[in-house]
Amino acid sequence: MTTHTLIKLKDYSPPDFLVDHADLVFDIQPDETRVTSTLTLYKNPDKPETSPVLKMDMGDFEIQSVTLDGQNLSSKAFQADKKQFLVPDVPDRFTLETRTLLCPEKNTRLEGLYRSNRIYCTQCEAEGFRHITLFPDRPDVMSRYTSTIIADKTTCPVLLSNGNPVEQGDLPDNRHFVKWEDPFKKPCYLFALVAGDLSSIESSFTTKSGRPITLKIFAEPENIDRCHHAMTCLKQAIQWDEDRFSLEYDLDLYQIVAINDFNAGAMENKGLNIFNAKYVLADPATATDEDFMNIQRVIGHEYFHNWTGNRVTLKNWFQLSLKEGLTVFRDQEFTSDLNSRAVERITHVKNLRAFQFPEDSGPMVHPVRPDAYIKMDNFYTMTVYEKGAELVRMIHQLLGETAFQQGMARYFEQFDGMAVTVEDFLSVMARAGHLDLTQFKRWYTQSGTPLVTVTRSYDPDTRTLSVTFSQQTPPDRNPSEKQPLHIPIRMGVIDPEGNDIISGHSSLIQMTDETHTVTFQNMPPGTLPSVFRQFSAPVRISTDFTDPELACLMARDTDDVNRWDAARTLFNKEIQQLVSAIAEHRPLTVSQNLVQAFEIALSARSAARAFLASALVIPRETELADLFDVIDVEAVHQARLHLKTYLADSLSPLFIQIIDQCSHSDPKSLSIQDIGSRSLRNLALSYMASLGTRFACDLVWDAFVNAENMTDEFAAFKILSSTSERLQQKSAARFYDQWSHDPLVMDKWFLVQAVSPLPGTLTSVMDLVNHPDFTLTNPNRVRSLIYGFAMHNPIRFHEKDGTGYAFVTDKILALDKVNHQIAARLARCFNQWKKYDPHRRNRMKQFLETLANAPDLSTNVYEIVSRALE
Repeated sequence: MTTHTLIKLKDYSPPDFLVDHADLVFDIQPDETRVTSTLTLYKNPDKPETSPVLKMDMGDFEIQSVTLDGQNLSSKAFQADKKQFLVPDVPDRFTLETRTLLCPEKNTRLEGLYRSNRIYCTQCEAEGFRHITLFPDRPDVMSRYTSTIIADKTTCPVLLSNGNPVEQGDLPDNRHFVKWEDPFKKPCYLFALVAGDLSSIESSFTTKSGRPITLKIFAEPENIDRCHHAMTCLKQAIQWDEDRFSLEYDLDLYQIVAINDFNAGAMENKGLNIFNAKYVLADPATATDEDFMNIQRVIGHEYFHNWTGNRVTLKNWFQLSLKEGLTVFRDQEFTSDLNSRAVERITHVKNLRAFQFPEDSGPMVHPVRPDAYIKMDNFYTMTVYEKGAELVRMIHQLLGETAFQQGMARYFEQFDGMAVTVEDFLSVMARAGHLDLTQFKRWYTQSGTPLVTVTRSYDPDTRTLSVTFSQQTPPDRNPSEKQPLHIPIRMGVIDPEGNDIISGHSSLIQMTDETHTVTFQNMPPGTLPSVFRQFSAPVRISTDFTDPELACLMARDTDDVNRWDAARTLFNKEIQQLVSAIAEHRPLTVSQNLVQAFEIALSARSAARAFLASALVIPRETELADLFDVIDVEAVHQARLHLKTYLADSLSPLFIQIIDQCSHSDPKSLSIQDIGSRSLRNLALSYMASLGTRFACDLVWDAFVNAENMTDEFAAFKILSSTSERLQQKSAARFYDQWSHDPLVMDKWFLVQAVSPLPGTLTSVMDLVNHPDFTLTNPNRVRSLIYGFAMHNPIRFHEKDGTGYAFVTDKILALDKVNHQIAARLARCFNQWKKYDPHRRNRMKQFLETLANAPDLSTNVYEIVSRALE
């Protein structure tokens, strides 16, 4: 039986040995790759009590030879068990040369060195480098690297690695080599190699100090024409980082490679970013507006890692949010500065609530800085990334932009080239802002989402408004008692006409106790507080607002995020009362307050269309489930559909008017206005289609067949696939005939069918698993079909007979033999099993136990399943 070791933060110890220089040679052959590694190692001077035993990590590869200071070591002189490599009694400083044999063609885990289609590439974060060669695979071992790649000139004309190319040439037998040198120290998780038949586009950028940088983006030849948007985004990111953070790029060459088979979104390897192709390739015919925006975001994110993650890295993996949360904050600010700040912020908050809040209340709950893990891959989570970004955003609010930038400058000045901790980051920020962040640190170490309850009292005689905030973080699987957090509350007060009536300097309140009351004098009757503006802290908010007051905030609040949140709250309250009516077998009614507020918003000529498209969409069933202690799957589905059809029926003329008004945008433009017009038009089409009338269906079909871009085509395809079986099959056939040659567009084809709420969806998904265009070895395809079904189609995944659970369980076990990381992410679909009715709860528990008892279950899946069953 496999033993699963729990790794704890409190047990962290610095490495016994450091690596000064790593020289790597990769000899790529058709069926195997030979790796020669020459490491210069020395005892860590900061750890006096160093063991004389060299311990290094290793993976499942063959060791061909080991040489220490020129002397061959026999197999008896070292120990190796596919996990750890030990050499006893080594000197204080020495050179270790090893030769290992890999088979990247058979590597379906997609970590270490593997082959994606015709392209060899690496993925080393978090612990993939150990699958390439023997090495102390941990982020606090920072070394300088040279790497030489040798391969066939025909199959691998392009040979890339980190840094700058310093030597290249031809070899016998149609082979060639390129030697790369990275002048900056880095941890091994940032090592990268790419070899294959690639085309490229090239551009340049001149830094503010006048230094030219060559920019290259590589893709397979048939895709190279779709890389130009990514190049534009890269230049935007470089310029923005100089303008906002005063940070310049530090090498002469910056390269991006698009890969079809990739476990994540992208990887920030120093000077050689490797990307999932979906975050590079785009043109209006094949990519939606959301795809274009995601490319901008991810390109920026990986570029910004050059400083927040690469130049300053992590002392251990528990500090992951120090690079990821900080860099997510930076990419969010980047896209907000370049686009609609309100819509971007709403998107961030919506994702946080939909995915991170449930994580905080589920079995995988953990602090932003975890204190223990079995498999680090399982902690690349919404908590570490998105909640981590919210923590940085709170620090930014507490300090202000000027002091925050001073703190960032000190951070880079003090820690450049070092591996650091959350405490190091907080210390420079505290000094820059002249703040005590001791209590704020609890955000990093305490798990769970605080609930902040907001109550009001108004004295008409003294015209005094008092607002009381109370915070409480519910208990969870982590045993420590929850303590009050340092919560920044940005707020305003608006009069009945919607005018702000408090000054900006008094709008940020710092809550540090369990309760906090603020009082405002000379407030007119009908005054409303606008709390947590711009969602100033990642908390659940409970207010005593009435429906008319929420409608007023939705129409008149000067903070767009709070206007959106008021609409969201009205939707949520309506769904809750509809679900209660269904449970009690009462007639279903819809509040006229909501209908009127919706109509006023939709009729507002001055409102930005992108904002309206965000504010007027009913929350998804997966988001609505978070409102209930016990989730009634059918009732939530029925309630949402009833509300949607009621609004569509009540406001049909207005929706038809919106469809007409928004149909005149430039189909290829990525302006905020044109993106907003498309979003609002497609939302109106979705509402109309819910009526199921011949007129509405014809309207959507016409939009589908006449679409001039993928945004409109995909939106109409998704609507049609939710309308009727006939239209689903007809639209799917047409979409396939047009796009079967394009893998990324085909991911959309699989996804739309996986998330359809129609009754036959599970049967369709089971058939699609056997489709010739489906494979378990491509993560994008798995995410589209199986993950899409399990995570984004609750009404069909939670079929009462358990067939959805059985299907997904079978696929988790099959995936676990191919790719542990993707299997573990899919296994999270059962994380909320305790929130369902007893019948579903029992069925899901049975399938979790089936997974837990499966022979040879990976550590990745074991950790997810075992925590779910606790």
